[in-house]
Amino acid sequence: MAESKPTGATVIVGSQWGDEGKGKLVDILSQNFDVIARCQGGANAGHTIVVEGQKIALHLIPSGILNERTVCLMGNGMVIHLPTLFKELANLEQKGIKYEGRLFLSDRAHIVLDLHMIVDGLKENELSQGQASIGTTRKGIGPAYSSKASRGGIRIGDLEFFEEVFKPRFLRLVENKHKRFGAFEYDVEAELKRYAELRDKIRPFVVDSVNFINKCHREGKKILIEGAQSTMLDLDFGTYPYVTSSSSSVGGACTGLGLPPQKISSSIGVVKAFTTRVGAGPFPTELANEIGDQIRTEGKEFGTTTGRPRRIGWLDIMVLKYTSMINGFTYLNLAKLDVLSILKELKIGVSYTYKGKKLESFPSNIEVLAECAVDYITLPGWFTDISKCTTFEDLPTNAKAYILKVEELVGTPVRWIGVGQDRKAMIDRFPGAH
Repeated sequence: MAESKPTGATVIVGSQWGDEGKGKLVDILSQNFDVIARCQGGANAGHTIVVEGQKIALHLIPSGILNERTVCLMGNGMVIHLPTLFKELANLEQKGIKYEGRLFLSDRAHIVLDLHMIVDGLKENELSQGQASIGTTRKGIGPAYSSKASRGGIRIGDLEFFEEVFKPRFLRLVENKHKRFGAFEYDVEAELKRYAELRDKIRPFVVDSVNFINKCHREGKKILIEGAQSTMLDLDFGTYPYVTSSSSSVGGACTGLGLPPQKISSSIGVVKAFTTRVGAGPFPTELANEIGDQIRTEGKEFGTTTGRPRRIGWLDIMVLKYTSMINGFTYLNLAKLDVLSILKELKIGVSYTYKGKKLESFPSNIEVLAECAVDYITLPGWFTDISKCTTFEDLPTNAKAYILKVEELVGTPVRWIGVGQDRKAMIDRFPGAH
C-alpha cells in the first residue's frame, strides 16, 4: 500500500447496555478501511452479522474479518480464550472466509484459562446466594481481568517462555484459586498439555500490536476500532457494579491498543431505536409487559453469546446524552428502527425525576437510578414495513420524525439508520461525509 498522509482512526462504540448492532456497522464500514482493531473485552461479546441470508456469529474476532481486503487486530486490552478463538477460525473456514495473513493478535493480550471460567461460575454462585448476582456470561472475563489487575495474569507472549514463565505463573494461579474457593475439579496437567500445543498454533498470529497499529497509522492506513459491550457497561462509567470488566467507552480504544488520543479523529455511537440490556441492574425505561414481549420477538432479542432473552425498554435519552458526553460522538447509528414498525404508538424517555426533582445528568448511584421516575414523550408510529427503504426520503413521515426527534434530543447527527437484518439494510444519510 502506498504511503499517504496519516488520517485519524475512527472508533465505533455502543451507547447503551450492549447488543446495539455494532458488528453490522463495522462490517459495512470495513469496506472503506484497511485495518479493523478490537481493543477490549473477550468472548463475552457477541456480534451476529447477516450476509446474503447467512448468519455469522463472532465473539472474539473483529467483524471486519468478513471483508477479505482488511487486516484485523486483536489488541492488548482484550482477554482471549484460545480454544474459543480457534473454534471461531474453524467456523470461518467452513463458511469459506479466508483469514491467513489477515488476523493478528497482541503479544500483550491476557489469556482466559478454563480456570477463569470455573472461578466466574463460583463467584456468580456466591453472589446469587446474597441475591446480588451480576448476571455475567460465565466466560471467565472478569476473573481474567482481575488476574491482570492483580499482576498475576498470563499474557499471550508468555507462551514463548513456557517453562520459565507460563507454567510457574499458571500453577501459582491455580494454587491461589484453590486457597480462595476450596476444592473444585480442574485438570491441571491436561490444561498445561493443551497450552503447550497451542503455543505453536498461535505463533503465526502474534505481533507487537502497539508497534503494529502505530505503524499502520504512520503509513496512512485507515483504521477502524471496534468496541465491545457498551458505555453503560463500562467499568468506570456504567451502572456499577452491573458492568463489564474493561473500559468499553472511547478511552478503551487508547489503552487497549496503545494509540494516543490525537490519532483518533471520530467516534460513532451505535444505538438501538429502543433499549435492551442483559442481566441484573436498574433499567428505568424497561417494558416488562406485552409491548416488551412484542419488541423482543420482532427484534429477535436473545443473546448471541448466551441465548438469554434480553430485557426491553423504550429509548432512553438520559442514557444517550450521558454516553454522548463521555464519547464525544461525531455521528449516531440508529439501529433496528424496523423493529418498531409493529407499534402504532412510541414513547421516548426524555428525563428522570428523583424525589420530585429533575436530574441534570445520569446518576452514578444505582440506588438513585432504581427510584427514578421517567418522563416520556409520545410519538405516532408508522406501522408499515421499512425494510426496502434505501434513503432517508423513502422512510414514512412518522419514521423520519422519530429519527429527527432523537437527533434533536441528543444533539448528535443520526447518520446511519438500520432498517433490516441484512448488511445492505442500512441507510446512510450523509454518504461521502467523513
